[in-house]
Amino acid sequence: MNPLLSRLQPYPFERLRQLFADVQPNAAYRPISLGIGEPTHPTPAFIKEALTASLAGLASYPATTGVPALREACAGWLERRYGIAADPATQLLPVNGSREALFSFAQTVIDPTRDPVVVCPDPFYQIYEGAALLAGARPYYVATDPQRNFAVDWDSVPDDVWARTQLLFVCSPGNPTGAVMPLDEWRRLFELSDRHGFVIASDECYSEIYFSGQAPLGGLEAAARLGRTDFRNLVMFTSLSKRSNVPGMRSGFVAGDAALLKQFLLYRTYHGSAMSPVVQQASIAAWNDEQHVVANRAQYQEKFGQVLPLLQPVLDVRLPDAGFYLWAGVGGSDTAFARDLLAQYNVTVLPGSYLARDASRAGAPYNPGSGRVRMALVAETAECVEAARRIVQFVQSRAR
Repeated sequence: MNPLLSRLQPYPFERLRQLFADVQPNAAYRPISLGIGEPTHPTPAFIKEALTASLAGLASYPATTGVPALREACAGWLERRYGIAADPATQLLPVNGSREALFSFAQTVIDPTRDPVVVCPDPFYQIYEGAALLAGARPYYVATDPQRNFAVDWDSVPDDVWARTQLLFVCSPGNPTGAVMPLDEWRRLFELSDRHGFVIASDECYSEIYFSGQAPLGGLEAAARLGRTDFRNLVMFTSLSKRSNVPGMRSGFVAGDAALLKQFLLYRTYHGSAMSPVVQQASIAAWNDEQHVVANRAQYQEKFGQVLPLLQPVLDVRLPDAGFYLWAGVGGSDTAFARDLLAQYNVTVLPGSYLARDASRAGAPYNPGSGRVRMALVAETAECVEAARRIVQFVQSRAR
């Protein structure tokens, strides 16, 4: 067996299952889960129609690069969304969802013979850690700062760590915090990348769920604004899962540095990760339509608008920049909060400490997710509001 497998930690939802193993939920309430970030809004009918109309494609082996029409649809969306021109032939590749691509990209760019480091935010999406470990690298976790809108403290990373860094994972909008990186933060990361030569993998799968009139800044967009139109050492990852409510389609794309994508394509040719022709046709339809995205975003805006006023009087929680998570401070043990909430009110939330690793602050160890829970507002509005009301009752009962 690959000895690196022993370095993998249990996934957060396995840890949650173990946490709840001896919990008996209160049967007086129907179960509501805010634990998993799985979109549950209905898939738009036109996407399903495009899928079923393309079933003849099942008789063909797909090319790893996808059909030109898919790459052109993705490039067209980048132009409309970010105002950037990416060459669909050299600067863009379809992928089977951002999770698969984030993992396999690390296997492509990391040289395990040079004591590599992979830097990632903390808390974080655990695929970053697993991808780093199985590529033979050492993860380095950089804590977010609640006092600065959960910005990552990149300046806390020592120079000797940056010198060995081969890959930096960023997530904007962030999971679980919902924070969006501003242009000055991107400028700082590009300077560090130029100085030390590492690659930036920008995870942007939550970019289309936001609450103000200003769409979140993307990595390629930031690069273009700063005159880096070759996108050197930068690749962005996006997906239809959240944007179009099709997590089961496993469809997204990556775009950026042509030299990196040339090597990524070589890896993927052997990796067997070509997208089904049926999914390609449905993806073309999805990327070419924005009306359903606007309607989807409005549903999330309505949900957050109803849930936040209920929770803010009892929890440390605020509207995120983007995404569909609430990152709520609970004023005590996040694991005890999650266990007791399930037992008493049959609502599932995810302990924040399960999404983070121990860091150091003022010389003392701490977990940046400790004392917080992640709530995924993915269910219909009425169910999310009902969950929020139960949480209010739960918090008030604990305070008595």
